[in-house]
Amino acid sequence: MSFNSPTLDAGHLPGYADIVAAAGRLAGRAVLTPLLESPLLNDALGCRLLVKAEVLQRTGSFKFRGAYNRISLIPEAERPRGVVAFSSGNHAQGVAAAARMLGIGATIVMPSDAPAIKVANTRGWGAEVVLYDRWTEDREAIGARISAETGATLVRPYDDPYVMAGQGTIGLELADQAAALGAQPDMVLAPCGGGGMISGIALALAERLPETAVHSVEPEGFDDTRRSLADGRRLSNDPGAVSFCDALLAAQPGELTFAVNAAHLSEGFAVSDTEVCRAMSVARDHLKLVVEPGGAVALAAVLAGRIPAPGKTIAVVCSGGNVDPIVYERALAIAHDVPG
Repeated sequence: MSFNSPTLDAGHLPGYADIVAAAGRLAGRAVLTPLLESPLLNDALGCRLLVKAEVLQRTGSFKFRGAYNRISLIPEAERPRGVVAFSSGNHAQGVAAAARMLGIGATIVMPSDAPAIKVANTRGWGAEVVLYDRWTEDREAIGARISAETGATLVRPYDDPYVMAGQGTIGLELADQAAALGAQPDMVLAPCGGGGMISGIALALAERLPETAVHSVEPEGFDDTRRSLADGRRLSNDPGAVSFCDALLAAQPGELTFAVNAAHLSEGFAVSDTEVCRAMSVARDHLKLVVEPGGAVALAAVLAGRIPAPGKTIAVVCSGGNVDPIVYERALAIAHDVPG
């Protein structure tokens, strides 16, 4: 794979030192998002639940971290050619914002059915948006063509060591913040699409909290990482699967991300759309957070009893909050109609 930068090795697996270096680049640029808890929610669950609120990150999701770290490493001579990325929305906004901060032009390839708020925000950051049909067109091919024609650096959404390292700064912060609260998480759960965020977090915590289990959480029908971990090889999802967790609809785990996740993750979990709706409602009521469907899956796994929670200290990442108002309203209505 080519990233138009002879100084970077796009195929290497990142390590803890890469994450620490990324934290230095992000200092003063990314938001140090809070680690929240609700005593009433703790009482209801019988555990101590810590929530890393990446919904409060710049652009409304964790994606800014990896995008800024990757783009900041583009050599000065190559920056006038711009960057190109493909994304359903959160990576798009992260790349657009990071590129703008660094004075670099950005072109983003987005599905025509992406949430309107994500398309509007991407354009708002100054990026050119190229729409495509996710069912009949190949976004990677479109991105590669634009990169070849313009010389723009391709910023992949997850399968890039520098993107993975940027997302791993979540793990560094979580470890520090938990310690400040006098807590040592027994386990950490985070959403997983292509695996960039969970792999970065797993690498960080392997160094900082080696006794803490790290679990991926995905929507039902898109649990490729869960199944791949169990099978020991990368598996794909059924092309006919559907979920309203638009941020987590990767076809299969990334090559680099799965190499890390296979070595560091514990069991993966999958949750239903209805369980996600309930988590979105709980996040609003107990934590005062607006969480998008894909960003709520880790919280949903805890609420749905996927793990033995009583007596444990559990940290979850709520990874994004970019949800269309109509989708959010419907999710809350569904949660209201579900018993328990």
